[in-house]
Amino acid sequence: MTNRPMLEIMVRREPVTLPPGATVLEAARTMRDRRVGAVLVTDPEGALLGIFTGRDAVWRMLAENRDPARTTLAEAMTPKPETVGPRAKAIEALRLMQDCGARHLPVVEGARVIGVVSRGDFRGLEQARLDDETELWERL
Repeated sequence: MTNRPMLEIMVRREPVTLPPGATVLEAARTMRDRRVGAVLVTDPEGALLGIFTGRDAVWRMLAENRDPARTTLAEAMTPKPETVGPRAKAIEALRLMQDCGARHLPVVEGARVIGVVSRGDFRGLEQARLDDETELWERL
């Protein structure tokens, strides 16, 4: 169960992407309309430049009192986020998400974005295995 590849997990939808020149306001509206928690920021060839999430909206916009209509994603995104390949296993992605404190993980093949996974995309047994591993490491 914890050996599902990313390709199997992310089959449900295309990733939401925007260019770095899009505004934070555009990103927030897109996230609302598409009901997603993250937008992947890509160049014209589909290469990943960064990720913009709800956390970025709070930490980089609200906390700094910045204007979302005038701030571009290039200014507000998390640049060069951790990524995983399409053949990575579910448990590997969960470990990486835990290690870097991320809720969303872009899936890339070569230089191109092909998807994104979030914590909610994983099954209970996958999360349970990660919890067991974490508990084991904390005891050591």
